[in-house]
Formats: sequence, structure tokens, C-alpha cells
Amino acid sequence: MTNATPRPSVLPKRLSAPWLSAAPLRAIFNAFQDRGADIRVVGGAVRNGLLGLAVKDIDLATPLLPEAVMALAQSSGFAVYPTGLAHGTVTIVGLGQAFEVTTLRRDIETTGRHAVVAFTTDWTEDALRRDFTINALLCTADGNIIDLVGGRDDLAHRRVRFIGDAGARIREDYLRILRFFRMSAMYGEGALDATGLAACASLKEGLAQLSAERVRTEVLALLASQRAADVIATMHAVSITTAIFKTDVHVDRLRRLQAIEAGLGMAADPLDRLAALAVHSDVDATDVSARLRLSTPESKALADAIRIPAHVAATASDLVLRQLVYRHGNAAIRRALVHGWAASAAPIANADWHRRVTTAVSWVAPTMPFTGRDVLALGVAPGPDVGRILLAFEAWWSAHDFPDDVREQRARLTALVAELP
Repeated sequence: MTNATPRPSVLPKRLSAPWLSAAPLRAIFNAFQDRGADIRVVGGAVRNGLLGLAVKDIDLATPLLPEAVMALAQSSGFAVYPTGLAHGTVTIVGLGQAFEVTTLRRDIETTGRHAVVAFTTDWTEDALRRDFTINALLCTADGNIIDLVGGRDDLAHRRVRFIGDAGARIREDYLRILRFFRMSAMYGEGALDATGLAACASLKEGLAQLSAERVRTEVLALLASQRAADVIATMHAVSITTAIFKTDVHVDRLRRLQAIEAGLGMAADPLDRLAALAVHSDVDATDVSARLRLSTPESKALADAIRIPAHVAATASDLVLRQLVYRHGNAAIRRALVHGWAASAAPIANADWHRRVTTAVSWVAPTMPFTGRDVLALGVAPGPDVGRILLAFEAWWSAHDFPDDVREQRARLTALVAELP
């Protein structure tokens, strides 16, 4: 889970990271350098490398045209795939690792969702079309950082700032509104950049042009961050949450949930947080799931959060919780409990709520000890009576806290068979 990290006292002037000197990337660098071609790491890998954070994907940029990149890669023995030729991107696989290599570009037409690009050999022109200064940093093969738009200083001061005119950058792709908040939550400190915030607020109607899938990805990533509640409070103040959810949200509950997570030592769960923020009824769960086009498991997670009525969650005994876990599973009841706790007025350090959540997380539900075969072995004819006896036994077993004494279990099953008319 990505969270804001402490600001390094000084950012290095030259990047030194294990992935930069690892064999797969060195092989790519060497292949280009042997042919006199320029290629540099760009974007998130450089940003995270400077902050000492994990790097997942390593993206590369080059002035070479896509066809020349493919020819160079193939002649060097790499596998190469034309994954986005319209935008100048090919994927090179070197020593088992995939790298996206994109030709330098400039936008010639934008619609708020898609761009028509032209290729260029100008590194600055390519940098100026990117979204935020901290995402436009470049790194050469020897680790030299190239900063064309002031990203290094912004990164050192934990500022997330649009490149050039914020409104122009947003009109090129309205998803940048959500990316501004998500990046601010992950990499920023303190108040959000005022110019960027004002531009996002004035252009928020453009969010309606975005696909639900793109919005979902950004919202869940934002909710996973350490600063989620603070940043969403800012979004709420300028009505951007309303533009996303089309209804009011409860930032105070999200803030309480984050404090509960911290008190329990739980990792951030974006779906728990989404439920706390925007789900307070079955109707809400259905509406949010549809609006964000959540997957079936994600939609179930929101429904799970309101599975236990608030008054039950607040007073449930350990036996009731074990019965609920047996019926619905640990994850579902944990979600419901932390949601109920966040929605309640109970203190963050409340021992009763803490015990309930611990029970939901740690208790291992037993397996139903009997099947239809066991009932048939007692002389019951195949048919509806078999199911009725199993249901009756399960009700007794659950009500008596799942006794594991085999003789007691067998006696009860036999008694139920004897009670058949």
C-alpha cells in the first residue's frame, strides 16, 4: 500500500538504485548506446527512486521513432511488442523484464480524454506535455538526473504541481483532476497547491467525460493513501466528491476509520474506506458499486460493510459474532464491524469494539461435522428430510457455540432423526 513517506533531508543529485544497475535495464541501455541512440528513464521510477520508494514499472523515453525502436530491439535479440504504436509506445522484454519505451511526443489535439500526438526529438517539448513536475524527471544510464520543469525542487518540498498552465493540463485529460488529488495524498505534504486546486475545482464538470473504470482506479488508489481523509476533505470542500458520487459523503467517518485502522494495527483497505466515506445503506452500496463500475468482489465488500445492522454490531456478544463469522466469513464480518465502529460514537480505543473486531479476524470457523451421508446412514430415506435434519442440527450446533465433542454431536443428530414423524 502506498503512503506518504517522510521527506528526505536532501534529494540526491545523482540516482543510485539497484534497479538502475540491474542487468535487464543495463542491457537495454547498452543496446541503444552501442547504436548511438539516446534513451532515458522517465517518470515514476525516477520520482520514487529519489525518494527511496519501491519502483514497480520502469518507463523509458527516446527520440527514436517507434519503428526504429522495434528494429533496434529485434537486432539486439530482445522480444518487442507494439503495445501502443499510435502513441509511440512499444514494449521491450530484456532478460525477462518488460520495459515500455515511448518516443518523445507533443500533443497536437486533445479532447479531455484522448490525445492525438506527433513525435518530436525535443526532450523539453515532451516534458511540457506531462501532468506534474515530479512526474517529468529524467534519468540517464549513469544516474544523472535531468530536470526540465522544476520537478526536483517540488519533490524535495513535497509539492504536487501541474506543469505550466494547470487548466490547460486538465483540459487535455480530465483524469488529471483525480490524479492531482491522488498524487498529493501519496507524495505531498501540507496544503495542496492552491493553483492546481483552483483549476480542479473550476473544471470538475469534466469528470463526467471519464469512464467509470478510470475514476474507480484513481479513487481506490487515493483511498489507500495515508493522507486519504485530509485530501478528500479538501475535495469535498470544493464539491469534487459530489461530482464523483452524486451524493453527500461523510469525511468524518473516513477519518475515524483511519484512526481505528491505526489503533488495530490494520493495513489500509480502500474498500473499507470507501464504505465509510460513501456507503450507509444497501441503496448506497448498490449505487456506488454501479457508479464506479466495481468488480463483483469489490461490490460484495461494500455490501459486507453494512451486513450487520448498527445496533447489532454495537452490542453483539462473542457468540453472536462467531455465529455471524460461521455464516458469512471472517472478512465480511470484520468489514461490517469496523464500518459500524466508524459510524458509531464509540471511542477509537474502545475495548469492546476492539474485542469484537479481534474475534472476527482471528476466530476460525469449524466445519459442519455431518453431511447427508451421515443422515442416510442412520436410516433416513433419501429426500427432503435429510436436508431438514442437517439444518436443524446446524441450528442447534451454532446456538450452543459449536461444541466439538463427537459423542454429543452424534447424540443430537440421532435424536433429531428419532423425532421424525
